[in-house]
Amino acid sequence: MTGQQMLTLQPALRRHLEAFRDCFRKEVTFDYLETYVVGLMSDIKRKSVEPIALAAEVPVRTLQEFLSSFVWDNARAELLLHRMVADKRGCGIGVIDGCGHRKAGRKTPGVRRQWCGETGKVDNCVVGQHLLYTDNDPANPFGCVLCSDLFLPEIWDADAARRKEAKIPEELHHRVKWRIALEQVKRAVGNGVRFSYLTFDEEYGSVPGFWFGLDELGQWGIGETRANLPCWATEPACNSLRAEHAPREVRNLASHSPVFYKQSWTEVVVKDTTRGRQRWRYKAARVQLPNTRKGHNVPTDRRYWLIVAESMATKEVKYFLSNAPESANMLDLLRVAFARWHIERWFEVAKQEAGFGDFEVRTYCGLMRHWLCSSIAMFFLSEQTQRLRGEKSTDHDGAGGRGDQHAGGEDMEDLAAILGGQGENSRVSAIAQ
Repeated sequence: MTGQQMLTLQPALRRHLEAFRDCFRKEVTFDYLETYVVGLMSDIKRKSVEPIALAAEVPVRTLQEFLSSFVWDNARAELLLHRMVADKRGCGIGVIDGCGHRKAGRKTPGVRRQWCGETGKVDNCVVGQHLLYTDNDPANPFGCVLCSDLFLPEIWDADAARRKEAKIPEELHHRVKWRIALEQVKRAVGNGVRFSYLTFDEEYGSVPGFWFGLDELGQWGIGETRANLPCWATEPACNSLRAEHAPREVRNLASHSPVFYKQSWTEVVVKDTTRGRQRWRYKAARVQLPNTRKGHNVPTDRRYWLIVAESMATKEVKYFLSNAPESANMLDLLRVAFARWHIERWFEVAKQEAGFGDFEVRTYCGLMRHWLCSSIAMFFLSEQTQRLRGEKSTDHDGAGGRGDQHAGGEDMEDLAAILGGQGENSRVSAIAQ
């Protein structure tokens, strides 16, 4: 978007940020929120603290300390973002995902060699656990990230000096991603956000404990599961360790259990990622998951949906689990399951348009605040994008192009001019904050 377009959106942005004012003890600290958010939305090549500060003519150290040590309540800011979603957007779909961000050094909190989705390999990176909200509108979707938490590798737990240097809170320790995800859902729901369903990949859907956690929260979900997840399609004759009473892997049930091979395939059309409409066929049956009691696995009291889906074009097979009720509509479940493309698209746009992965911080607080500011920026951009898309028909010249779809910054004017030229007299030292 042009500098003139950015100026046009400035009143709307200020109204958007005004909702977070009471999170800041001092007015001047609140002003730096606008500085940072506008910088994240600008066309600066690298949207980290130093380039934003230089473009906005703000001391680099001051903006660094805005993230790391200035007094403002980022936990309340997240709560207010949740309430904004709850009030403005209503019930939607939650998408759970862990995202890796490649980092070259060893100072960023949580950095180590681990699987990095950004590069598609084991790499030196920071992994964030994220919860996304989407309305799943097929033509004009709205999406925003509700929660972003650090996945802290186990190696960091044992390194007291490194934790102290990165100012990792004493109460924060290594947790598996699915437990972090459950805490995020509980936090968002407690703040008023409502989800018709949650969806996620096999890293979460293959863990019975994750499903039991969703059951405790009273939250429906549908997610992919691994082909080797054991479960029962029919109740075993008795709880025994004998092989004939053991659970079977889902791929074997799909091929050999009568509840599946006696079914006919049902064809559906769903939207799969950015490739558009895709034809799939499916079979579905109710199964029981393994629950560890008395030292061995026994079937759960309740049943879950196991859905086997096959692409009509590529013959790719996916397995989905859901704790939806027996009366659930299968087409609705599959549409939710394939809504995971929203988070892939969100991360792509957030990294391009709001610097989501451009953090260069050395403290835990700085990282959490960077992700939060980027999420606040993306909420605004997504809301404005949805509004602008709705104001012109889909056959409008350029309506489907990348530059017109996202209210991010191409050709933006100097940040200092956009921000009204914050000068030296408006700046204070870090100590004063």
